[in-house]
Amino acid sequence: MAFGLKLRKVNKKEIEQKVNEAAEILGLTEYLGRKPKALSGGQRQRVALGRAIVRDAKVFLMDEPLSNLDAKLRVQMRTEILKLHKRLNTTTIYVTHDQTEALTMASRIVVLKDGDIMQVGTPREIYDAPNCIFVAQFIGSPAMNMLNATVEMDGLKVGTHHFKLHNKKFEKLKAAGYLDKEIILGIRAEDIHEEPIFIQTSPETQFESEVVVSELLGSEIMVHSTFQGMELISKLDSRTQVMANDKITLAFDMNKCHFFDEKTGNRIV
Repeated sequence: MAFGLKLRKVNKKEIEQKVNEAAEILGLTEYLGRKPKALSGGQRQRVALGRAIVRDAKVFLMDEPLSNLDAKLRVQMRTEILKLHKRLNTTTIYVTHDQTEALTMASRIVVLKDGDIMQVGTPREIYDAPNCIFVAQFIGSPAMNMLNATVEMDGLKVGTHHFKLHNKKFEKLKAAGYLDKEIILGIRAEDIHEEPIFIQTSPETQFESEVVVSELLGSEIMVHSTFQGMELISKLDSRTQVMANDKITLAFDMNKCHFFDEKTGNRIV
């Protein structure tokens, strides 16, 4: 941690003070005498942060700092970095391809594609209102479902299935000039429901889908199915009993749906 200070010819007493302060912040005091090979992956990452701390950096730039760590250590280090940021209150630019890291750690996210800025916003803004198909499918796991649809006077037609709609989003869609035009309907996996009470209260948005495969993830089950020849992923309650080739009745929460322009991929509503 002292290497950068030595290059800048900082006096030894100040170096020792800064290193000890950084080590205390990072929980590394008992490891100061160790060589890098004697440290764990997480400890090495903290040492790297320490080198920035001792220099009193105004901005931290982290380029995928957790990419080489195992899953358990990544979760631990995410927490450590958040604690450090809260304590130091230093502006941090964090580069990552992991959307989970972006959502859990950022105060603001900049989504880039081929060097172009696609969207800037808080994690909640980007998750709830992605401004294009790229952002919608990049942020969130699993990726947002995308279905080809046609706008009709009283709803949407997906394949041969008709959904009746009368919410504000749909009225804005028609007002934007998309009546009788093709659009892309986006819906997240958690906004597809199979609970009887939801289906009973939303009969106009229910449909039948054929299960391809299901993945039990403990508290939830990920159901991959087909609807009107298109793939659909639903995040359902883990108590849902489904098997391949089963027919399952589902319903969209149309208040949570997203409408995108078919040609540009940009958000309409």
